[in-house]
Amino acid sequence: MPLEHALWRIGNSLARLPVAKMDTEDLLEDYIFRDITILNDGWLIIGRQVLTDFGKFIDLLAVDETGALIVIELKKDQTPREVVAQAIDYAAWVQNLTSDRIADIFQAFISRYRPDLVRKTLDEAFQERFKIKLPEDELNAVHQIVVVAARLDNSTERIVQYLADRDVAINIAFFRVFADGDHQLLSRAWLLDPVGADESGRKPAGARTKWNGEYYASFGHGEERDWDDAIRYGFISAGGGRWFTNTLSLLVPGGQVWVNVPGRGYVGACEVENPVVKIDQFMVKLDDGREVPIT
Repeated sequence: MPLEHALWRIGNSLARLPVAKMDTEDLLEDYIFRDITILNDGWLIIGRQVLTDFGKFIDLLAVDETGALIVIELKKDQTPREVVAQAIDYAAWVQNLTSDRIADIFQAFISRYRPDLVRKTLDEAFQERFKIKLPEDELNAVHQIVVVAARLDNSTERIVQYLADRDVAINIAFFRVFADGDHQLLSRAWLLDPVGADESGRKPAGARTKWNGEYYASFGHGEERDWDDAIRYGFISAGGGRWFTNTLSLLVPGGQVWVNVPGRGYVGACEVENPVVKIDQFMVKLDDGREVPIT
């Protein structure tokens, strides 16, 4: 059944707020464009009305701090089949975009919609927003689809749930307007748990939860990496796919990390002392005092 939510004003008694009508979903697109945090405070908009090679326009295109692209498409009175098929079609086009093409999309976007950023490159805007360098080798390695709707129907819910269950990275953000006297309130709900991504990083990911300073790390002890070496030289590492390596970019100095070795359980707790680096840039000190790359 379609997702339903309501608001009550708290006073001497609870007063349920009536639902108001949103004028157009174009207005909702404008709200999201002006403040992407109503969808996710970890995204940066890099495109609006992005022209595809087949003559259609993506409503909004965003990027997160790992370099993943997010296709944001508004329902705009389309049928469920139309909007979902269209969004998947857009995602199929987006997945083949090169870094240079994405940079061109960003330049076209700021020229038309963000003149305050007109002198910035995508790399500069990314670093200003996320405080880290744009991971160009990881840019657009994964992507996801977000359908935005002012109302939700049974058919859309069934289609999106079916696709998500089969690891298509898709989710629905459902908005509703409530009247509170002379004011209006905008609420948002997700059809699927927005932080329920699996280890492949392919399932929908919406707004991130705020970190409390503690992290979980899976250390694949085996032929390629050894936990005794990690203790000796003071590091943790990841491999086996972009999701694992991208996750390490979330670590910042001062963070507390709980380390788990699959099949053995938790083996240690540590504090992050230095920013994340690639393996060939990590230096270790040998017994004779020399510093060499760990490789």
